[in-house]
Order: sequence, then C-alpha cells, then structure tokens
Amino acid sequence: MKIPVDDIPQSPKEISFAERTEGLNEFYRKESAADFHFPPELAVLLSFYRSGEELFFNGEVAGTIGARCGRCLEDYEFELRRRFDLVLVPAPAKNGRGVEELRGEELGLSYYATEEIDLAPLIDEQVMLALPTRPLCKDSCRGLCDRCGVNLNGEACRCEAVASDPRMAIFRTLKVGR
Repeated sequence: MKIPVDDIPQSPKEISFAERTEGLNEFYRKESAADFHFPPELAVLLSFYRSGEELFFNGEVAGTIGARCGRCLEDYEFELRRRFDLVLVPAPAKNGRGVEELRGEELGLSYYATEEIDLAPLIDEQVMLALPTRPLCKDSCRGLCDRCGVNLNGEACRCEAVASDPRMAIFRTLKVGR
C-alpha cells in the first residue's frame, strides 16, 4: 500500500488492509534453507499521522505463517502477531561530500525522500524481525537421530548405543570443582 505524504493528517487516522506477501515468499525461496512460507496476504491494522515533516506509523501485522522445523524438518504453522512503531523523517539533503558517518542520534531513524510512502517494504521488515531465528515446531522437539535419521518425536531410534572412545577414559575419572 502506498500513502501520499500530503494525505497524512496531523490527527491519527486508522486503516486496515491486506498486505501481499509475494516479495517475502520470493526472498525466502532464494535462500538455501527455505524455512518460511507466507500466505498470499497478511492483515495489517495501521494508525498514522504527522507532526511537521515527521511521519508516525504504529500498528500491527498478523497472519498464519508456515515454517519448517529446524530440528525435525517437519512443516508446521504458527500465528504471527507483531506490533510496530515507525517514525520517518525527511532524508537529509545531499551535500556532495560523498559517504558520511552517521551520528548517534541518527541511528534509530528511517528516512523518506519521495512524495509517497510505500508501506510494503516497511511491513516486510517488521515481519522479518518477528520471525524466529530458528523455527521450532515446539520447544520440546527432539529432532532427528544423527545416525539413522528417524524423527525422534514420533518413534524410538533403533541405533545401537555408541561405545565411548577408550582414549577419553582418563577424562571421565577427573574430579571437577575441587
């Protein structure tokens, strides 16, 4: 969704819309491990207003996300619900000196330089920040057997117990914490 900067009022205005996710699906399809897949649309509830040239956005993005467990490799779904607050300020004028170092007060800022705010990349960013770094179907997931590959959540492994390395026997006799 795009909002013209001139149409952003000084008093908060609320809208709700469905944001398309083909960009997110394309991004995660390119990754070597396609851990996430998104529904065609995510629900967005957004409130926005301006104060001078600063633009304020706060809202929530929600939907059901598909994922592949990082331990057992089974597909599962989870509910994503992320609240966010964004402030956009006009981009500083180019001074012709090239690349400059950011000052401390500029680190948390996002800029806009056009007459229209495209919300899609901002919402995509919030979705990506809300995703788990390692998707797990459940915290207690036992994963796969590292020898035979059986899913330990559903059945017991029939692998024989690994005999310990006799060269490490001396270390098992050591007392720690004296």
